[in-house]
Amino acid sequence: MGESMIDKSIRGNTYIVKDGKVLCEYSNGYADISNKIPNTSDTRFACASMSKTFVAVGILQLIERGELSFEDKIGNILDTDMGNIDKEVTVYQLLTHTSGVPDYDDETCDDAEELWADYPNYRIRKNMDLFMISKDKPMMFPKGERFQYNNTGYVLLGMIIEKVTGKDFDIYLKENVFDVCGMDSTGYFETDSLPDRCATGYLYGSDDTNYRSNIYSVAAKGTGDGGAYVTVSDIISFWKGLLEHRLLSEEMIEKMFSKQSGDGDDPEEGYYGLGVWIIDNPDGKDYVYMQGMDPGVCTISEYNPNNGMISVILSNYSDNVWKAMRKIRGEHYAL
Repeated sequence: MGESMIDKSIRGNTYIVKDGKVLCEYSNGYADISNKIPNTSDTRFACASMSKTFVAVGILQLIERGELSFEDKIGNILDTDMGNIDKEVTVYQLLTHTSGVPDYDDETCDDAEELWADYPNYRIRKNMDLFMISKDKPMMFPKGERFQYNNTGYVLLGMIIEKVTGKDFDIYLKENVFDVCGMDSTGYFETDSLPDRCATGYLYGSDDTNYRSNIYSVAAKGTGDGGAYVTVSDIISFWKGLLEHRLLSEEMIEKMFSKQSGDGDDPEEGYYGLGVWIIDNPDGKDYVYMQGMDPGVCTISEYNPNNGMISVILSNYSDNVWKAMRKIRGEHYAL
């Protein structure tokens, strides 16, 4: 059964577990093409926006501890110049992508490298670096009006973690999320000083021999909106930390995994909870997943509460992980 789940065209790692049993584990492609270093089970992959879920958990922890609330307004938390951003936007609206704050990545650039023409990517190493790109743009719509996926919203959440805790957001997440779950390989690393086992992200041209790395397409270090490096086993450990209530209470997990925003018009994308995506399942409990995409990065991980299965697909070649997850989800029904 495990073998039939795998899309072997995916260059990266696929890992599926159920009830503590590994159903399949598959690695493909190179972590470093030039030196012919293959991806292996312990390769660390940049996971792009998948790491928004980590930031959401950090915020929800602060809410459970009484240090923050869903209805707190960003203007009352952050003491920086907010530019054109509505200071009345709430933490809840940031979490659910309903804030309308101006997004630094507004999809007006056909090529991600164009985004860094005026703001060199090697200078993007802190949340404030991305915030400065965003703050003087106009609001996209009045706060709370509707759902629209928003990267700057999670940059602001990273800044809120830093303001409330007095720690860099990635240090807080290491101590309160990664270490708690035993995610020993996960972290926010600078692309010009990566530790061992990190895969390079690759962009392809017209054929498989026409490739280049993504070093000019992504920020030099991840921020609140994404950019952590993870392994497939660490993602499993993260889900376990959530499901075993080592990170958040059962009540908060239930809220996190429930539909908060979005209209479900795209059944493949679904709805949004608190830092996670949700696919409607009329025949049972809804599927919960997290995902990320950057040039040279495509990642997805899904939890099926109907049978306890957790699936992870990480690619450093922008391969179609969503198609591969649909294949896995189809096999779920047989288990």
